[in-house]
Parts: sequence; structure tokens; C-alpha cells
Amino acid sequence: MANTYTQINIHAVFSVKGRGNIITRNFKDRLNEYIAGIINNKNNYSLAVNGYKDHVHAFFELNPVNSVSDMLREIKASSSKWINQNKFVLGRFSWQAGYGAFSYSRSQRDNVIKYIMEQEKHHAGKTFREEYLGLLQKFEIAFEDNYVFEFYD
Repeated sequence: MANTYTQINIHAVFSVKGRGNIITRNFKDRLNEYIAGIINNKNNYSLAVNGYKDHVHAFFELNPVNSVSDMLREIKASSSKWINQNKFVLGRFSWQAGYGAFSYSRSQRDNVIKYIMEQEKHHAGKTFREEYLGLLQKFEIAFEDNYVFEFYD
């Protein structure tokens, strides 16, 4: 009997609603670990989770029983609930609607992991807007300016 074999590597990017720089050092590492846990608990394999003050990158091997949209909905809902329950920010925390999701081959995994883990260094010279629009262009994804994240550079 044949089995199903896949390797679906997804790099997802999502942003804080209102684009406040509120992912601070006091909980950033715990947030990354929490998101990795959500990914793994849904029978996926977390490869890297990191971000900067106003956005997160999650790179994972997707189990084919899950959809990208279901995973991102779960990651964002669960992590925002966790942030609010732990009162890591003043007021109510939430993520912006939408996300970017990009697929990579196994041969690209090490480069993507390194890129994600070096976010702080990366953003010393590039804004989130430049980074995100660059990803959309690199993957030749047609987009309208009105329907991407709110940017406040």
C-alpha cells in the first residue's frame, strides 16, 4: 500500500496590528518558543521562529493534513491570546489581518533559517516594508498597495 510523502517548507510572515514596536526583549524569546510549540503541536515541524519589534517570521515543514491558512489562523489566534493573558503589552494585543507565505526547497532551508534568526541584524539596515515587499517581488507575487500590511515607516 502506498503512503504519502511530502516536504513542504513554508516561510510565513505576519505583523502586529497598528504596527507598534511592541514585541520587546522581555517576552520575544518566549513568544518565539510559544509559536514554535503551536506549529509542532499541529504535527508540523518548526524550523525557525523569530522576528523583530513589529513582525514575526515562522519557517516550518507543513504536514499535508494542515493548510497554510489554518496554521496561520491558529498561530495568530493562539499567540495573541497568550500575549493578552500574560499581559505582556499595555492594552489589547492583536495581529494584523493577512500574512505572507512563501515556499522553499530543502536545499534553501539553511539559508532561510539563518535569515530568520538574524532578524535584528537584518533590520539594522532595512525596514519591514522593504523586507516584505522584497519577498513579494522575489516570489513574483502580484499585489496591490492597498492590500498589504499597514506600514508606518
